[in-house]
Amino acid sequence: MSPPRLPLTRALVVVLADGTGRPCGLGVLPLAADGQPAAFPYLILDSLPGEFSGPSFGDWQADATWTYQATSVGERADQVQWLGDRVRTVVADRVRSLAVPGMRVIDRELTYEADGDPVDGSYGNIVSYVQRFTITVTPAA
Repeated sequence: MSPPRLPLTRALVVVLADGTGRPCGLGVLPLAADGQPAAFPYLILDSLPGEFSGPSFGDWQADATWTYQATSVGERADQVQWLGDRVRTVVADRVRSLAVPGMRVIDRELTYEADGDPVDGSYGNIVSYVQRFTITVTPAA
């Protein structure tokens, strides 16, 4: 049976926050310990819809490939480029060894990267830096 996605998603939030040293929210702005919005820069991780091929999900040997988007958010372009560099390093160096029950990561790939784009927001000037990466997992033996 194909492994569930949520455990990997939660592990990614943790490893990105730990590896970058900046807060990471799952689909939302991360909060600080006091419940207030996290200080810039921070990350937002989104699970993107995926396409599947290969054996049925009921096959115990079926691999799964999922795509995620990490959006670095800051007040300046240098902040988000710096955070984007850290995200790239985490994906390249730490994701393959993630400890996720019932699965192991067998591949990770950076599939899209967009330089810092300014966003005219109500909270002053905001710049975002988008990176998408694809992770392939296989059921743990």
